[in-house]
Amino acid sequence: MSRATREPVLLSRLDAFTEVIGRSIAWLVLVMMLVQFAIVVMRYLFNVHSIVMQESVMYMHAMVFMLAAAFTLKHDGHVRVDVFNRRMSPRGRAWVELFGTLLLLIPVVLFLGLGSLRYVASSWAILERSSDGGLPAVFLLKTLIPLMCLLLLLQGIAQAWRQVLILRGRLPAEKTHEHEEIL
Repeated sequence: MSRATREPVLLSRLDAFTEVIGRSIAWLVLVMMLVQFAIVVMRYLFNVHSIVMQESVMYMHAMVFMLAAAFTLKHDGHVRVDVFNRRMSPRGRAWVELFGTLLLLIPVVLFLGLGSLRYVASSWAILERSSDGGLPAVFLLKTLIPLMCLLLLLQGIAQAWRQVLILRGRLPAEKTHEHEEIL
C-alpha cells in the first residue's frame, strides 16, 4: 500500500473512531432523560429523593457534552463566525481551517489537557467521592476533562491532516454546508 493510499485510510480510521464515540454517547441522552423522568416521578408521586440518581444525571450530562465534543468538531457543529470564510475559495477555507486548528484548537486543547492532569491526579489520589453522599466517583467525573482533550486532539489532528490533503490535491475540497445560517 502506497503512502498516498495509507493517508486517507488512517484519516478515515480517526474519523471512524470519533464517529463511534459520538454515536455511542448519543444514546446516553436517552438514558439521562429516562433517569430524570424517574427522579421527577419518585419525588412528586412518592416523595422519595435520591441524590445518587440526581448526581447520575449530572455525570451523564457531563459525559454527553465532554465526550461528544470531538464528534461535534468532526461534524462542524461548533458555533463559528465565518464572515470571511464564506467568500473564500475552497483552498482559502482549507488554509483557514488548517491554521485555526494548528494555532487555536490544538494549543488550547493541550493547555486544558495538561493543565487538568494535576487536578485529576489529586482527585484520583484520594478517590474523591461526593460530599453529599451521592456517587462515589467524582474522580471519574474529573477524568472526563483530559479524556475530552485527548479526543479533541485526535480529531483536531484528523482535521488538520484533512486540510493538508485538500491543499495537496489528494482530497476534494469540502463544500460549504447548506445548513449554515446567513445573517
